[in-house]
Amino acid sequence: MVEVKSHEFEGFLQKSVKFYRIFVIYGPDRGLVAERAAQIAAATGIDLADSFALTRLDVGDITSDPGRLMDEVNALGLFGGDKVVWVRGAANEKALVDGLQIIAETPPESCTVIIEAGDLKKGSALRKVAEPARTVAIVPCYQDDAKALNALIDSELSAAGQRITPAARQLLAESLGGDRIASRNEIRKLLLYCLHEPMIDESHVTEIIGDASAISTDEVVDAVLSGEPDAFLHAIQKIVTSKTPVFLVLQSCMRQFQQLELMRIEMEERQQQAGQVMQSHGRGIHFRRKPIIERALRNWTSKDLGREASRIQSTILQSRQKAALEDNLAMQTLLSSTLQSARRNRRA
Repeated sequence: MVEVKSHEFEGFLQKSVKFYRIFVIYGPDRGLVAERAAQIAAATGIDLADSFALTRLDVGDITSDPGRLMDEVNALGLFGGDKVVWVRGAANEKALVDGLQIIAETPPESCTVIIEAGDLKKGSALRKVAEPARTVAIVPCYQDDAKALNALIDSELSAAGQRITPAARQLLAESLGGDRIASRNEIRKLLLYCLHEPMIDESHVTEIIGDASAISTDEVVDAVLSGEPDAFLHAIQKIVTSKTPVFLVLQSCMRQFQQLELMRIEMEERQQQAGQVMQSHGRGIHFRRKPIIERALRNWTSKDLGREASRIQSTILQSRQKAALEDNLAMQTLLSSTLQSARRNRRA
């Protein structure tokens, strides 16, 4: 396995990226995933503005046409030369996993394959294929730590030729970290606001910076399961403002309902309580979220959970087909799920 850790990425980009043709970039920090993928794509030296040299695919394109990935990888560019096939929104879709298995065994000679995925758990199908393969470079992307945040701040300040007081830097760093793109956008917004200021101080940070550290799809999922419309609208607005793709929220909600369905089935088959199932299947769930998950397990049946997961999946497909309506479709579907949770919680 060739895993590129966060502190190794810059060196990898400069020295080793040219030795690989297949990249799987994944993690909970969607902004960092997108940024790393873009850096790798740029490092290939291929003109990304050339539509004949770059093929962008959404994972839905591969799901609806299982042979699409292989067709694109094996297709020759119109004018010859290398090309890039860039897949976004991946999870553990069978068509994608099967395609990756084939190209990992026989890497393409004139094509670079970049796969952007969400937060893939250990043992997930996509990681099971990618990790044993020496031909695949894996780039996990987790939320920035203090060192990475300060490096990001330094980079943006240096590019703008701006200075900041130590107290303002600390306050700024505390407000960042949930998502790389959101953090970078917040810093650039601050720099624009202070364009004619000789020094950025605490008052500038307080006036202009939002809380980018709190952006998380879990916040939306928890609001949906808790049946709290106001909390849901607040959380989804933060996602939209951070420029995080809304379909990632839909995917997170769908996976949560699928997980709940499996757990509820076990409850029903073994006649167990929610707390008992949580002991065996809830180890990866943050302790603050466990009461929300337990309550959902008590209030939903496995049949209803499966139906809800399917409904969200249908919305994901619709949003891919009608990209202009993506935000509205997501909002309507998830608000409906939130209201259903509210009704179930009141009956409990």
